Amino acid sequence: MFLVTGGAGFIGSNVVAALNDAGRSDVAVCDILGDDGKWRNLAKRQIADFVPPAELMAWLQGRRLDAVLHLGAISETTATDGDLVIETNFRLSMRLLDWCTATGTPLIYASSAATYGDGDQGFDDDGSVEALKRLRPMNLYGWSKNLFDLAVAERAAKGEALPPQWAGLKFFNVFGPNEYHKGQMMSVLTRRFDDIRAGRVVQLFKSHRKGIADGDQRRDFIYVDDVVRVMMWLIATPRVSGLFNVGTGTARSFKDLILAAYGALGARPNIEYVDMPEEIRGSYQYFTQGVVDRLARAGYNGGFTRLEDAVGSYVKGFLDRADHYR
Repeated sequence: MFLVTGGAGFIGSNVVAALNDAGRSDVAVCDILGDDGKWRNLAKRQIADFVPPAELMAWLQGRRLDAVLHLGAISETTATDGDLVIETNFRLSMRLLDWCTATGTPLIYASSAATYGDGDQGFDDDGSVEALKRLRPMNLYGWSKNLFDLAVAERAAKGEALPPQWAGLKFFNVFGPNEYHKGQMMSVLTRRFDDIRAGRVVQLFKSHRKGIADGDQRRDFIYVDDVVRVMMWLIATPRVSGLFNVGTGTARSFKDLILAAYGALGARPNIEYVDMPEEIRGSYQYFTQGVVDRLARAGYNGGFTRLEDAVGSYVKGFLDRADHYR
């Protein structure tokens, strides 16, 4: 049996789908469904159990699992409840780490590119304690993720007990099916798709930095299928442990992202550039790009989908259909 925390969420539900497609119905999901329609992410899936987070540690007692895929978290970069974030993102992760260590269960968990902060330290997934201590996340979410990365790295550096396989994945800008419940945390493509399809103007930010064109602010956009492919490879490759960036290694602009959607629909672009709000100009990131060499050196050769192809698959296979759930 696999346990997928956050299994009703965006990436988690795609992992559940991949496990089902691989013939595994013995999947337990730990999550909170709430009232935002998140249940629809699992409506086509088969699971063996659904566990509320408050009951998780009791549920684990006496169980044997093939792996824990820990994707559950408060992932909003705008979160402000420090106590709730630290309990959810750090302390629960520590309890799962201890349980996986004690029971010899592989642990694959979600870290985040938010740990890199403004990018001044670069985007190299150096998993040493010294490197992680140099990072300065810009929000509560990123800080909580870096805390857990540090805790795991310190145990590894000291030669202390860890699960037989442990892997932390620093996800960059993931987009794809089943992100519809995320509100303002949805990808720009998903938030703007109805406007794109209807021919309404799509607004992107002007650049307020010399030498960078309007709409040319860049991110390492990665399709959720590529993220899931990395996780399924890790499940199948138990010898691999470590902290890894999960991005394409190629930064593309927001303009590229939106133009790819127009291209997938065969529609004429209708983009307007608007001033970035004053309150975010000083902290806005103009560039993120993961260094993915460590993942390749560990043996991963699954590749990453070109942005235009990924957007085309998402638009034609999901967003432009009546049923856009996986």
